[in-house]
Amino acid sequence: MDLIIKNGTLVTESNTYQADIAVKDGKIVAVGAGFDESGAEVIDASGLMVLPGAIDVHTHLAMPFGGTVSADDYFSGTRAAACGGVTTVFDYAIQRKGSGIVDTVEARRKMADPDACVDYAFHCAITDLDGGKLLDEFDAAVAYGVPSFKCFMVYKKEGMMVDDGTLAQILLKSKEAGVMTNVHAENPDLIDMLIAQFLKEGKTSAWYHYLSRPEYVEAEADKRAIHWAKAMDAELYIVHLANEEGVDAVTEARDAGYKIYAETCPQYLHFTSDVYKREDGRNFVCSPPMKGQSSQDALWEALKRGDISTVATDHCPFQSYEKDWGKDNFTKIPNGCAGIENLYPYILSAANEGKITFNKAVEVCAFNPARLFGCATKGALMPGYDADIVLYDPNKAFTISKDNMHSDYDHTIWEGVSLKGYPVKTYSRGKLVFDDGAFVGEKGWGKFVKRVSRKG
Repeated sequence: MDLIIKNGTLVTESNTYQADIAVKDGKIVAVGAGFDESGAEVIDASGLMVLPGAIDVHTHLAMPFGGTVSADDYFSGTRAAACGGVTTVFDYAIQRKGSGIVDTVEARRKMADPDACVDYAFHCAITDLDGGKLLDEFDAAVAYGVPSFKCFMVYKKEGMMVDDGTLAQILLKSKEAGVMTNVHAENPDLIDMLIAQFLKEGKTSAWYHYLSRPEYVEAEADKRAIHWAKAMDAELYIVHLANEEGVDAVTEARDAGYKIYAETCPQYLHFTSDVYKREDGRNFVCSPPMKGQSSQDALWEALKRGDISTVATDHCPFQSYEKDWGKDNFTKIPNGCAGIENLYPYILSAANEGKITFNKAVEVCAFNPARLFGCATKGALMPGYDADIVLYDPNKAFTISKDNMHSDYDHTIWEGVSLKGYPVKTYSRGKLVFDDGAFVGEKGWGKFVKRVSRKG
């Protein structure tokens, strides 16, 4: 054995129990007790919880947006991930007109390969079908290991939006190819109408970012996407769900037996739209924006009952001086917030406070992401799986600050938020990459995760 973690409390999506874990060559080889310790590094996890590493299935690293590039590249973003107990990161590769799916992913992979500190995967955001030719590449993308595509139902002016006909074509082909279709659901026409109205009236503060994308703007698109998925009998994954009416639509579809899955983000579970009234409200600008209290309450209830399947971050931070571009005009604020290092600690703290169970925290942050997106050896503490392991101290108090985070941003929306419990060690394929506050991993350690299709 290379590594034995003993005397800890293992937490899976369904069970909590005392056991030791034995690791060799980056894999979990046994879970039990009484292992031969000769030649192995032995870690005493007494008093600690032993968890599968989290999988953040929604990030935007080194992403060009709003006239700049997101603050975290593949090194700093995955370094931060490791320090928050996230051992696999999914990034969005954005396909543009004239480019194929595999070509788009390979270009981003060339950026990630030398820099990633933990394992990584990609979704491909499809913006142009090239007259339908791109549909013929779905099978090649699945074979390459990228069986999930994203459709923006918004960002029309930026050339990223797909219309309903394109979405329908993608849903039909995805069913045939074994692909999961992800959607960013907001209504662009209503957003444009509201923005024009507010600018004409001189209403330009961050509060009007929220009012230009209120609950009903997101809800309409959620329901429309669900309608087309039901009509095409295709699976659908709604990213960063943030509104109560959308939650109700997801619940109704799932109760009727449709394979509709929803993701929410920590920022929607913690903050409400009131943050946009703050003096620094522009720092919280993301799309969709945080919503009202009733939406937040609905998200928590859906999380508890299983109608929200995953929690991810939409990590896309920008520097404060870039956020300041929109100080007097909310339309000029680069959209995005930090979260990759806060995902697991925040959800585990919620479990520690009794809002959800620890098993639910593991389910939505590790187990479900792995199963939904074809990470065959991730998300569980079982023999044959990658030794992506987090040791969590439920008694460790932690207050988030930009000074104790490991990203390259100069501010965080999580500044001053106190957590109950915190990860103390993170292992990526058996290698220690985070140790009690310090990053101890290495650039380039992370490997591309070739995922299996929804057909298996």
